[in-house]
Amino acid sequence: MFQSFEVTARPEQGPPRLQLLREAMAAEGLDGFLVPRADAHQGEYVAPHDDRLAWLTGFTGSAGFCAALQAVAGVFVDGRYRTQVKTQVAGVFTPVAWPEVSLGDWLKQQLPGGGIVGFDPWLYTPGQIEQAQATLAGTGITLQRCANLIDRIWHDQPTPPMQPAKLHPLEFAGESHEAKRARLGQALKDAGRKAAVITLPDSFNWLLNIRGADIARNPVAHGFAVLHDSGLVDLFMAASKLAGLEDHLGHAVAVHEPQDLPGFLAQLEGPVVLEKSTVPVTIADILGDRAVWGDDPCALPKACKNAAEIKGSAQAHLRDGAALCELLAWLDAQAPGQITETQVVSQLEGLRRSDNALQDISFETIAGTGPNGAIMHYRVTEETDSILQEGQLLVLDSGGQYLDGTTDITRTLAIGTPPQEACAAFTRVLSGMIAMSRLRWPAGLAGSHIEAIGRLPLWMAGQDFDHGLGHGVGAYLSVHEGPQRLSRISMVPLQPGMILSNEPGYYREGAFGIRIENLLVVRPAPDLPGGDPQRAMLTWETLSFAPIDRRLILPNLLEPAARDWLNAYHADVAEKIGPRVSAPTKVWLDAATAPI
Repeated sequence: MFQSFEVTARPEQGPPRLQLLREAMAAEGLDGFLVPRADAHQGEYVAPHDDRLAWLTGFTGSAGFCAALQAVAGVFVDGRYRTQVKTQVAGVFTPVAWPEVSLGDWLKQQLPGGGIVGFDPWLYTPGQIEQAQATLAGTGITLQRCANLIDRIWHDQPTPPMQPAKLHPLEFAGESHEAKRARLGQALKDAGRKAAVITLPDSFNWLLNIRGADIARNPVAHGFAVLHDSGLVDLFMAASKLAGLEDHLGHAVAVHEPQDLPGFLAQLEGPVVLEKSTVPVTIADILGDRAVWGDDPCALPKACKNAAEIKGSAQAHLRDGAALCELLAWLDAQAPGQITETQVVSQLEGLRRSDNALQDISFETIAGTGPNGAIMHYRVTEETDSILQEGQLLVLDSGGQYLDGTTDITRTLAIGTPPQEACAAFTRVLSGMIAMSRLRWPAGLAGSHIEAIGRLPLWMAGQDFDHGLGHGVGAYLSVHEGPQRLSRISMVPLQPGMILSNEPGYYREGAFGIRIENLLVVRPAPDLPGGDPQRAMLTWETLSFAPIDRRLILPNLLEPAARDWLNAYHADVAEKIGPRVSAPTKVWLDAATAPI
């Protein structure tokens, strides 16, 4: 299996490790040390070698950091992880509500007399450090670059990933890397820039039409790239990882060992574009005044999928939807109290594996029943594995990495007869999900301008959820892709070809969780009678197809237009998925997609 259920971190391991870190801090003359989740590439997911935050604290969420001082150690987590962190860290660590409480404000409270807090400049960005330093001005607290103290005390630290890279075929990429490099290089030249440093692996993997396996669940090869205004690229990646790709890359892509990057940058002619939110501080330090702040040149072009990428994603979602429907039919045939979360995960992965295009799952499958469903990014282990009991809900959030696309879909399912309170909340979540799916909006708006649409039914009942409404999704790349988001903090205008998730939810700690998720692609909206012909509008095309559990819906809470959308969607599910499933599942599917 791709997914395992082993316990990867234990709270009791944290106190002795924190003590070792404090001893190393004292030896360096530091009053504190920052331990981020990030690696030098600033991706969301990290290799075991870079999973320093989990090693120290036990917290395994995909975002957060620890500020370890001699008297207190704060673990900063956002709203997605505030239930999870309580079960994963020992009492020597103090959970901190972030970003409501910033690092700078917390340090001012904990170090009123000032102090020196160290950080690894390969693991922090200039934007992060500048923000904290602005808050700390005049306090006597200094953020100081230093060697990584976790690496010094982590004696059995795994080695860095060295998986081979592979070619991503043109039939799925839709554009050659020669054309991409020329197009983006010309954009640099037009802007008066000589080069850009690209640190996000999914960006230069997309640019060069390669994929890898350095990060579980994310088909990327680690490294760094420098794109020149000529369209030439200097790629800093171990040559052994690129064996067999010499002809694909050609003479316009020069390969260097990663350790050669600092020396190369020291000689690079400016101006050089760096993205303040993703580049390591070390790289900005080396370039100095030759650097100019700007966007990753690959980010927006990568986000706006071409026709081949959208076609591949659509095909992957149909096959993935069939596998999920087989799972849902199997699950409905099981009596409550008979199966566990791990059995659900294993069954679903087995069904996905019947597709030869599957390369991996796109993230650790979330299968949380009862109270576990309220942990937004719950990962079932051998110790937490729970039986699906009568009257509970099951949150099933999963996806696959296929050669032609990346999938991510969530369904919340009734186990037996669900409680009315949960049905009411589910119907509100569904109403928000449908409202966003039906939306038309003026071109030029960002996710922050429209994401409230998906929250409104919950807000009107005094409810809400602590994660964004949606994230970008790659084309056989990262399941969480920027810069597009459906989030109150996202100011990136949505554009045709962008793929995003639409996943409102509701979570009652200790009781149940609810989330419903489809992936959508931005499309130009057709004109409407009486509309402004000069005003360009956008809309969504749905990519995900699987039934939404009708047993959890209170029809009287659905507006007529929402009910019509749901019935039409279920008709599409039956039409598109029905021919792809087994005969018994087809019988189940016809009943599951019947009109309400």
